[in-house]
Amino acid sequence: MKPRKANYGTKNISGANIERIRKQLGMKQSTLVSKMQLLGVDINPSSLSKLEGQTRVTTDIELKAIAQILGVSMEELVQSIPVPE
Repeated sequence: MKPRKANYGTKNISGANIERIRKQLGMKQSTLVSKMQLLGVDINPSSLSKLEGQTRVTTDIELKAIAQILGVSMEELVQSIPVPE
């Protein structure tokens, strides 16, 4: 996948956090998608990319699975990231 530009959409507040944490863990998007599918969450790579880019909404089921896979709380996924001025 090509690197994301600095701008994000406005459809969710969790996408940037998910992307940041996933990358900190050294996890590829394809790995996260596979693990979500194993948990019964129907998602594909394009949907995850849009979710992380904040151009689609995130469901509560997706948030719960992602939090479980990344080893963080759902609250951590929805915290706002301070925007530098």
